[in-house]
Amino acid sequence: MITTVILSYVGLILMVALPGIGSAIGVTMGGNATIGALKKNDEAFGSYMLLSALPGTQGLYGFAGFFIINSKGVINPEMTWVQTGIILAAGVILGFVALFSALKQGSICANGIAGIGSGYDVFGKTMVLAVFPELYAIIAFAATFLLSSGL
Repeated sequence: MITTVILSYVGLILMVALPGIGSAIGVTMGGNATIGALKKNDEAFGSYMLLSALPGTQGLYGFAGFFIINSKGVINPEMTWVQTGIILAAGVILGFVALFSALKQGSICANGIAGIGSGYDVFGKTMVLAVFPELYAIIAFAATFLLSSGL
């Protein structure tokens, strides 16, 4: 039988695992682009590194969401189905939004790294464009924070 505790932990697992997977893939995309760009322009490593690291923030949002909800101490056998629904919904929302945000941000950053490696001055423009997918992960994190107030 599925209990409130099990479903709540499923929500927390999704909240941490999916953003972590997205961030791992996103930073790998940036790292791979960096390796290619270094062959053409090794003097811009600082820009490459910053852009490569940017998709890693979504994993941090997932962990922060986990921390916010888990620190409330509401997961126990006496919890209500409403509380379970809130935790599961927060996990699904933050998990999937941050997953896709990290993947898309990694793609933007990888393209920016390739552009810088080819000699174009696109670091600032890449940072601006990379913020757009990040915004949705921030919104999902804010939704998690607001949902946690109902616990």
